[in-house]
Amino acid sequence: MTPSALTPADLRMLAAAGGAAPSLHNSQPWRFRPTPDGRGVEVYADQGRAVPLADASGAALHVAAGAALFNLRVAGARLGRAAVVRLLPDPADPQLLAVLDLSGPAGTAGTAGTGGAGPFGRDLYPAIAERRSSRRPFTDQDVPEAVAAELVAAAGEEGTTLAVLGEAGVRRVLAVTTEAEDRIAHDPARQAETHSWLRPDAGADPSAPAAVDGLPYAVLGPQDHDARVPTREYAGRPPHHEGPAQTSERFEALPRLCTLSTPGDGPADWLRAGQALERVWLLATVHGLRLTVWHQPVEWPDLRWRLRDPADGPRHVQLVLRMGYGPAGAATPRRPVEDVLDLSARPGPSPA
Repeated sequence: MTPSALTPADLRMLAAAGGAAPSLHNSQPWRFRPTPDGRGVEVYADQGRAVPLADASGAALHVAAGAALFNLRVAGARLGRAAVVRLLPDPADPQLLAVLDLSGPAGTAGTAGTGGAGPFGRDLYPAIAERRSSRRPFTDQDVPEAVAAELVAAAGEEGTTLAVLGEAGVRRVLAVTTEAEDRIAHDPARQAETHSWLRPDAGADPSAPAAVDGLPYAVLGPQDHDARVPTREYAGRPPHHEGPAQTSERFEALPRLCTLSTPGDGPADWLRAGQALERVWLLATVHGLRLTVWHQPVEWPDLRWRLRDPADGPRHVQLVLRMGYGPAGAATPRRPVEDVLDLSARPGPSPA
């Protein structure tokens, strides 16, 4: 049986899942609309939420939209619908990044209410609400090889490569990321752009409206006391920092790092990278792993090229991921569904 048109409740559930995706500085640069037949969702870029200095190419915006698209796929499976994706379907409308067709019924596994594994091998839907960026120190506990292999395979299913780095690769990426962070810290314009996405913590200013995007100070995490792990200095360096200074703690001696790469480096590749990022992150969450995205080194073309292992050939690193076991990060604010979902495009009832 062909599923009927999505109801307003279905669309709100889908949009809430899509809106829970990660994005650079929690900018949430997406909008959703039902397809003309009412059996799918269109994903649009929200260019008013771009981060132009840190994301001059627009890659991070597309990665964020791809992550939102993957959450839509997971939520569609929870509704008992099979998802068919078309990336960049209309050359005349570059803001339309993807169309998700949910008109087909899902298989018996993973349908609505079953709690089954569905099309992703595991039930990832609960992890959408549980996923967090953790900028805290991780423990020295090893990631089991079987778990790492499952994450690598998940990225491969999305047409990307997740490389778990050995010690030499970790040290190379650490050096590149440290250089990137130093450049950002000495660039007033980039510092100002970063600061524009910081939000006062709840209760700091009772008269201020509640944040719906950006980064509260509570989610930033500490700096590494031993300066080995180059976390982003969101608050800036004195005398330029705003708000409370980031504290310092001792991080893991050698972080566990991965790179997420694509064979090409265009909008479709970036959207695939976003879907892979979220698939890996949700699966990691199921396994109790924490992740942090290091975006700093991909913001500089010369440094980004140095992230790759020459033995891997001419692949394009889209993101660096730090993973491990440790405390969950704090939740970030989210835009209301009404702000990201345009129901005015939803078709009306068919005439009798």
